[in-house]
Amino acid sequence: MATASASLTPISPVFSLSSASAKPSLKRTLLTFHHQNCSRREILKGLAILPLTVIKQPPPSEAREVEVGSYLPQSPSDPSFVLFKASPKDTPALRAGNVQPYQFVIPPTWKQTRVANILSGNYCQPKCAEPWVEVKFEDEKQGKVQVVASPLIRLTNKPNASIEEIGTPEKVIASLGPFVTGNSYDPDELLETSVEKVGNQTYYNYVLETPFALTGSHNLAKATAKGSTVVLFVASANDKQWSASQKVLKAMLDSFQV
Repeated sequence: MATASASLTPISPVFSLSSASAKPSLKRTLLTFHHQNCSRREILKGLAILPLTVIKQPPPSEAREVEVGSYLPQSPSDPSFVLFKASPKDTPALRAGNVQPYQFVIPPTWKQTRVANILSGNYCQPKCAEPWVEVKFEDEKQGKVQVVASPLIRLTNKPNASIEEIGTPEKVIASLGPFVTGNSYDPDELLETSVEKVGNQTYYNYVLETPFALTGSHNLAKATAKGSTVVLFVASANDKQWSASQKVLKAMLDSFQV
């Protein structure tokens, strides 16, 4: 039987170290490979530090707007303040007609801060089941204020109820207290209540000492009901701010009207 034989042709290696003509090619290839890997390492190294240098979140101070005195008119009642009048362009709830326009005075050096979308009620208008934040202003040395709105149905089943029809000042703050403090409410934190009548509109005023509140250890609040909403104005300060700014915060609270 004849034995089959195959002729095997030697396969030249990619790099022939014994070939003088191949040495420059090998050198170039190795250098190219080295540079490519260096480039990859540099790119990966750059990507590793990118979140720290390029897409760093701005600190709160950089996220604030300009001083309100640069665009709000002077208050007719007190030239040391400017007047903020909320209009439909300011919040989703005002545009939807769920909140009636409101106003208050504010020191010209304060700045308006952005309200996170999840807190603004933007996602649930025109039918929000929970309270939302309308606007916020603050000053690092004096404190902060915010307007919180709550659907009337959350507090009473009576349509277009007045604040008196919802209940006593103590009953109303028991429901809205956590939106004053930012976390929880203890009836022992309530120092003082009063009732104020401006035309046909009734307001409940509160003075609270809140040592564990996220908003600050001192809170002033004012609540009223109009249409389908209860509107709450809150002025807050920590101990350091309170000693110097309580008169300013009280003036802002007193000026609040819906």
